[in-house]
Amino acid sequence: MQVQKLPTGIEGFDDVCQGGLPIARSTLVSGTSGTGKTVFSLQYLHHGICHFDEPGIFVTFEESPFDIIRNAASFGWDLQELIDQDKLFILDASPDPDGQDVAGDFDLSGLIERISYAIKKYKAKRVAIDSMTAVFQQYDAIYVVRREIFRLSARLKKIGVTTVMTAERVDDYGAIARYGVEEFVSDNVVILRNVLESEKRRRTVEVLKLRGTTHMKGEFPFTMGVQGVSVFALGAMRLTQRSSNIRISSGVPALDEMCGGGYFQDSIILATGATGTGKTMLVSKFIEDAYSNKEKAILFAYEESRAQLLRNATSWGIDFEKMESDGLLKIICAYPESTGLEDHLQIIKTQISDFKPSRMAIDSLSALARGVSQSAFRQFVIGVTGYAKQEEIAGFFTNTAEEFMGSHSITDSHISTITDTILMLQYVEIRGEMARAVNVFKMRGSWHDKRIREFIITSEGPEIKDAFTNFEQIFSGAPHRIGYDENISGVFKKT
Repeated sequence: MQVQKLPTGIEGFDDVCQGGLPIARSTLVSGTSGTGKTVFSLQYLHHGICHFDEPGIFVTFEESPFDIIRNAASFGWDLQELIDQDKLFILDASPDPDGQDVAGDFDLSGLIERISYAIKKYKAKRVAIDSMTAVFQQYDAIYVVRREIFRLSARLKKIGVTTVMTAERVDDYGAIARYGVEEFVSDNVVILRNVLESEKRRRTVEVLKLRGTTHMKGEFPFTMGVQGVSVFALGAMRLTQRSSNIRISSGVPALDEMCGGGYFQDSIILATGATGTGKTMLVSKFIEDAYSNKEKAILFAYEESRAQLLRNATSWGIDFEKMESDGLLKIICAYPESTGLEDHLQIIKTQISDFKPSRMAIDSLSALARGVSQSAFRQFVIGVTGYAKQEEIAGFFTNTAEEFMGSHSITDSHISTITDTILMLQYVEIRGEMARAVNVFKMRGSWHDKRIREFIITSEGPEIKDAFTNFEQIFSGAPHRIGYDENISGVFKKT
């Protein structure tokens, strides 16, 4: 007697629904203009046909079948081929432009019969209706809308098809649908939003109700890429990845020693510090070590252009161009403001899936954090780190601290708890000169050197010197020299 669910094929959405949409029931997909309702409906049908051999019917009230076929092609969906194979039928139900004289006399009897006939003819299992608002927009009688939607839903449920119906809403956080009754007639309600935040659009999906079954609560970010809708159901992620004891090198022997033998193979490393402290250099050495071991690496750069990266790496004796020509390195440069965080996340996942690297680097996370909410940024970081761990990829991220000198809070970036290793880089003033310092602040699951050591950048790359043993409060921005006197018992005391 339990409600059975039908996979939609929409990445991440079935995780939110905990299996998909309830079989033989109607689902209202509501959203303002441009939220992706039509794409959602077509993707639902296309996946059912191609992966489950379930024929589908698409009922359109607004766009012509030709426009629908052409728009779907941009996502790689060849609807015409499915139509020729009698697996998909597009029913053009555009309303009469002259309308009806009497709203009370209006009903969907003719349309219901046409849909029923098409379902039987093509043995359809899935139906998408886009959109219910278009057919009712010229009628004011709410009871007519409720009556006709109920009649249509009841007939489709009796036939046994799983239906998706789209509806327009006026505001992203207002009434569920335009007439205020659609959600009561439908068994399930899904809300798509496209909200403007900090001059950027952010898409989210919320499952408001799945009658008779469970689902995840809240809003989940999604994007529309070349393969359609992709939902990032971060709450559905499971911490089931394996933890490796295998070590990999940072590319800097002294730093490996400080980390107790190097980074773990599937760990997430964060290098944080002010601009110019050597974060990008550590990224370059991390990538160079992968190349020396014949491993693939991918670099996502959000602060420097490709030419700058190549020039800087060359100054340290690292040839990124040769690594690329050998097929072991891929560099992706993009402006953080070029698109939203969800789209950046989708690009990262797609590039990793295609290139299949063993190491990845992002330089820098702080560039992506500009102009976005803290919750959106944290969701992005969780999405990236979760995917990297799922694919068992070592990830090296950089974060630029706002303070040029002095201590800074790592937790303000909301990523410290997600990472396995944290390297702190900082400027310090010693004996009237500026110097750099490095400290392994955190090394999850391993012993590590807790001393603060001098960090020098040379033409051959980074060089880590001895610890600042005669100074304290190095990272506070006010270091001062300390001395020790030995007492009679041989114990040293600070003077």
